[in-house]
Amino acid sequence: MEIYQTKASKIAGTDFREVHHKALRSYQKIKRRSKRRPYIRSAYFNKEKIFLALFWQHLFEKKNWRDRLRRLCFYNCGLELIQKTRFEPQSRENPNKCSEILHRFVGTTPNGEIFRVQVKENKNSGQKFLISIYPKE
Repeated sequence: MEIYQTKASKIAGTDFREVHHKALRSYQKIKRRSKRRPYIRSAYFNKEKIFLALFWQHLFEKKNWRDRLRRLCFYNCGLELIQKTRFEPQSRENPNKCSEILHRFVGTTPNGEIFRVQVKENKNSGQKFLISIYPKE
């Protein structure tokens, strides 16, 4: 599996509020471009839309604040990875729901930290959603 090297660096900060504010600013820029649901286009999926709102729902389902902070630090890196990579992801059917495919992309920050981005694809409609961004442990 190939790993994409991002140019965007990790969001700096130790407090969740500080990092959340910076990530939300990036999200708001994307959100202003669309009248309906915010999305970015993916190079791997031939410029198809990847919707972003599910990521925020999934993030706030996490009980642990440190886990939220750890994931949110990689937000800008994850967006760049989805937009620019053409490397083949690990794809498999969702074990909990057979009508979905999960795609996992791997990337590194300029500092060499490895992270993963998970995109969910609905088989019936073909829509794709960003679910999660997290560092490799």
